[in-house]
Amino acid sequence: MNSTPNIGFISLGCPKNLVDSERILTELRSDGYNIISSYEGADLVIVNTCGFIDSAVQESLESIGEALEANGKVIVTGCLGAKENQIREVHPKVLEITGPHSYEAVMKHVHKYVPKPEYNPYVSLVPKQGVKLTPKHYAYLKISEGCDHRCTFCIIPSMRGDLDSRSIVQVLDEAKRLVDAGVKEILVVSQDTSAYALDKKKEEGTKTVFWNGMPIKNDLMSLCEQLGSLGVWVRLHYVYPYPHVDNLIPLMAQGKILPYLDIPLQHASPKILKAMKRPGSIERTLERIKKWREICPELTLRSTFIIGFPGETEEDFQMLLDFLKEAQLDRVGCFKFSPVEGAPATDMADQVPEEVKEERFHRFMQLQQEISSGRLQQKIGKTLAVIVDEIDEEGIIGRSMADAPEIDGVVYVDNLSNQPVQVGQIISVTITNADEYDLWGTC
Repeated sequence: MNSTPNIGFISLGCPKNLVDSERILTELRSDGYNIISSYEGADLVIVNTCGFIDSAVQESLESIGEALEANGKVIVTGCLGAKENQIREVHPKVLEITGPHSYEAVMKHVHKYVPKPEYNPYVSLVPKQGVKLTPKHYAYLKISEGCDHRCTFCIIPSMRGDLDSRSIVQVLDEAKRLVDAGVKEILVVSQDTSAYALDKKKEEGTKTVFWNGMPIKNDLMSLCEQLGSLGVWVRLHYVYPYPHVDNLIPLMAQGKILPYLDIPLQHASPKILKAMKRPGSIERTLERIKKWREICPELTLRSTFIIGFPGETEEDFQMLLDFLKEAQLDRVGCFKFSPVEGAPATDMADQVPEEVKEERFHRFMQLQQEISSGRLQQKIGKTLAVIVDEIDEEGIIGRSMADAPEIDGVVYVDNLSNQPVQVGQIISVTITNADEYDLWGTC
């Protein structure tokens, strides 16, 4: 074996899984292993899987198969790893299998098959912020694991467990390391960001802790206030519309955190929401959206919805379309209901035919494209702050405060001033054109 063993690594799934991958990679580098991007030459391959919906399961199983065929020595971790029997049925030659956020178990298995180097000259090369899989100017910050909800279409709690919030000191320390390393945008992620620290409050009550010598509460509001003091963009994802979310909107209006909320509403029909075991009243949500926009007119609202959920009638679907028209959400994702093994909704009566799902999906997307286009047209003539993600021969590609990486639109910029611009820089851009998803402008 080489004095410095090589580990191949495959990371699949959502940003929360990406953070898990970064944690494992950081520990691998700290132990002195080389991380390589190919199967060839790897002493071992780790596949961090996703298992949320059938298509993700299939992608994970295919990736495991490719790694086995090309290399033969494979360890599996991640969400699909919680279903070991399902993996073993397809790929019995996998060496070891662990569930999500099982960092210690993964490292134990790595050491078993590929002992770490006796002398580790690479420790000093591991950056203080750890190994990151995102560009240098933005990073995901995971604030909790698991979820206390039991939505009937979801199996995340069975894979990742109940809500388990990180301490606010631990989270802020990581955020500070990221900023010190040059990160300009922090994307806060968890399965249920609004519930951050509620589990600790049940166990310990409302605690005052100290960070940077200051007393702070261990709650979401304090976390956002402290993150907002770091001088970088702070973007919140996966925010359930709990009442205390209202308290965050003034922080957005004051410019302390980005005026952006990613709220997974999932539907608008009371009957379907009840069947999904989703919290919240759509009427109340509409009232709150109106109030939020009065407090913070620049607020961008993103949401995701499921169409074709079991029992969804044309009347239910029309309620969803009516909600879209009234709410005028800026960014919307739509998914056709997909049966997931272990999710209660998979066995519900009145499954919606695939052709009906497809037809409703297209009607939904057509309406939302009209809404999104109208919202973006309103930005023409305005000057927006844009973070630069890429520079090529055709110009600058970046994102406004309204755009999260990978899931939202981008801003294409012509640098008419010919001023030097670098990736990660935040520049002022005058918007000249727009379509359903993207903006064009000049600086």
